[in-house]
Amino acid sequence: MSSLEPAKNIRLDQYIVELIPELSRSFGSKLIEQGKVSVNGEIITKAGFKLHSTDKIKVDFDIAELKRIPDIELPILYEDDDCVVIDKPVGVLSHSKGTFNPEATVASWLSHRFKGASGERAGIVHRLDRATSGVMICAKNPVASLWLQKQFSQRKVKKNYIAIVKGTPDPAEAIIDMPIERNPKAPATFRVGTSGKPAVTHYKIIKRSDPYSQLELTPQTGRTHQLRVHLNQLGLPIVGDSFYGGEPADRLYLHAFQLEITLPDRSRRVFTADLPKAFSSKMKQL
Repeated sequence: MSSLEPAKNIRLDQYIVELIPELSRSFGSKLIEQGKVSVNGEIITKAGFKLHSTDKIKVDFDIAELKRIPDIELPILYEDDDCVVIDKPVGVLSHSKGTFNPEATVASWLSHRFKGASGERAGIVHRLDRATSGVMICAKNPVASLWLQKQFSQRKVKKNYIAIVKGTPDPAEAIIDMPIERNPKAPATFRVGTSGKPAVTHYKIIKRSDPYSQLELTPQTGRTHQLRVHLNQLGLPIVGDSFYGGEPADRLYLHAFQLEITLPDRSRRVFTADLPKAFSSKMKQL
């Protein structure tokens, strides 16, 4: 049983997935349909039920009823003896949190490739949110894992993202330098705050379709939800971002487009995950 406190105006199934990332959205919806989720003591069976910040949610589930983790295939952009670079699909979790894990993740997929795997995060050197797609590098052995992790911690990795936001930033290119902290009123989310950790993002407009803009984002730090929080703070929520004020859409329009890093063989490489067709289609629709 989990007791949760949601953000305002978020769907019940979306919130369950965001707060308990070990659950797939389809599994969360099943729990709702089966009457195992209550809001303020009342059982709710509609996945699209809208929550408010004061609502109290309880979720009951039985781990013993779950089947084993299914196998998945992930698009491989590059692979050698030390690492593998993938184009992570939207909806796939980077790794599970805790022992409850009813779905396939990048980590579970990687476990068959990692030599000397230990723990649920073996080989995961950085992460992408479930709702974010794009390029992600993973280690295949402990030595490579330490080598890659060190670069992320020392900010020697360059990452570029593409996002579609509602609104047009002014100026067209700038640096956002705002500290980020956990939101105590909604612990699953973050916010800009003076007591937060330093967070810096460079943005640049690459396309416009009034009142929407397609941006290139280069984070210089790696805080959780950094890009989503920074853009929302500017009044430019990412389309599809139900946690941070984005208008409803078929997905979160945030894609990890490019990753530049030094591999364990000491070669500096740039990996690119093509922009999903949904992005160009969305800009045309808008």
